[in-house]
Amino acid sequence: MAKSVLVSVLILLVAALFESAILSNISFLPAVPDLVLLCSIYLSLVNGRGYGVSTGFISGLFCDFMSACPFGLNCLLRSILGYFPGFFEGSINFTGFFIPAAFGLVGTLCKALCIWIISLFFTSVQTYNIISLSFVVELVLNTLLAPLIFKLLHSFIRTISLSDGDI
Repeated sequence: MAKSVLVSVLILLVAALFESAILSNISFLPAVPDLVLLCSIYLSLVNGRGYGVSTGFISGLFCDFMSACPFGLNCLLRSILGYFPGFFEGSINFTGFFIPAAFGLVGTLCKALCIWIISLFFTSVQTYNIISLSFVVELVLNTLLAPLIFKLLHSFIRTISLSDGDI
């Protein structure tokens, strides 16, 4: 179990660093795909709700340290977003193209909805404008990159899955 947690944390750290250090500096992209969100969704699908909340919280810590948003916002947001895909643990086959793309699409839409709900309680939180170019680009990028991220992470399934005798 410790090995799978360590590998999952390393995957999330690499995704957060790649997203904040490399993708955010590409000037022609109007929005950055949320690779950390996609990794958290995958880890939740593989290991369940509790693991999804934990990896969501850890990925939120990484994102909070690397961004200028209020501290704790990403922890809360990504814990919520990591929980719900865990309901589908073991019940669907997410190795194709359309199911991961649907999870990327729904995850991004839920992220925008959760940020909007959080902004009702905290005025310092900026929300998405869902008809803006940057949100549409992020939505499309997350939808198209989700199958690739899922396929890449599936190659590590033996080390990140808890069900192979690790429990």
